[in-house]
Amino acid sequence: MSKRVVIWGTGVVGSMVIAEVARHPEFELVGVGVSNPDKVGRDAGEVCGVDPIGVVCTDDVDALIALRPDALVHYGPTAAHAASNIDLITRFLRAGIDVCSTAMTPWVWPHMDGTPREWIEPIERACAEGDSSCFTTGIDPGFANDLFPLTLMGLCGEVRSVRASELLDYTAYEGDYEEEMGIGRPPEFRALLEIPEILIMAWGATVPMIAYGAGIELDDITTTWEKWVTPEPRETAKGVIESGQVAAIRFTINGIHQGREVVTLEHVNRIGHDAAPHWPSGSQPDVYRVDIDGTPSIAQETTFRFTDGSGRAPAVAGCLATGLRALNAVPAVNALPSGWVTALDLPLICGVGTIR
Repeated sequence: MSKRVVIWGTGVVGSMVIAEVARHPEFELVGVGVSNPDKVGRDAGEVCGVDPIGVVCTDDVDALIALRPDALVHYGPTAAHAASNIDLITRFLRAGIDVCSTAMTPWVWPHMDGTPREWIEPIERACAEGDSSCFTTGIDPGFANDLFPLTLMGLCGEVRSVRASELLDYTAYEGDYEEEMGIGRPPEFRALLEIPEILIMAWGATVPMIAYGAGIELDDITTTWEKWVTPEPRETAKGVIESGQVAAIRFTINGIHQGREVVTLEHVNRIGHDAAPHWPSGSQPDVYRVDIDGTPSIAQETTFRFTDGSGRAPAVAGCLATGLRALNAVPAVNALPSGWVTALDLPLICGVGTIR
């Protein structure tokens, strides 16, 4: 029996997922929620750039709850909009409707120290009141650095260290990176994520998750941050990055155990594959990589691509995979007890209905 879902959000991720759900045998799209008044009353297919699908976008949350879906699949904004995300999600949870979301990355591992209690306690209360569950995923933070490394660690007798890396070219990326990462800013500009406490809270959730999965407690979590300044102008989807401005950043979040780094989350984000050539790269452009130093040592690279001739960038393909991870988790989340759900709580999700 197919799962009835409401999808909230028709941005890049939500739009692509809605197009997939419309032809997926395991899911029935019964409602689409939007916050943009210009989209209200329009067919969701039209809004998402595909043929009409017979579901009209609405901003009426009560009407969506009244549909009694099996889950809300939530592609809302980032944790920079925490209050509005929490307000919306708790309304569904209190009504007994499970939520699978990609919005609040600290919820990938909600047990992490430092996450504001006002981001945690309302969800816990709503889950208890509605006997419902809340699962948050992503790609990074998310399955590229929780599911992938933890699965590979299960093939080892000993793990001396594990590193999960995002190695991406942001030339075609249209998301926010100026204030957050300082890309396109002068080198003296201090980006938001340069602040260690913010970086750990926003991006570091999978570091203590991996430690927990391996049965250890970290003594500390540290960070590093590096910048690379371009000597010539670089064209991007968002405009030109001028010479003398930051065109690549590299950061790490490091889990320390018994005086050594045992879990590392690394980002290398460039404008152009030739930027910061001395920093790590994959064996091909735009990869997510896991490196385990252990017995045996393991290296894995994962790429996301569109092969449909659309020319869409690998980063966009990764966004689609992120959205579909949340959607495909719905049956498993429905089967779990109420409360927080993390990647450690889920069974193997095989993509039922994807081969057709």
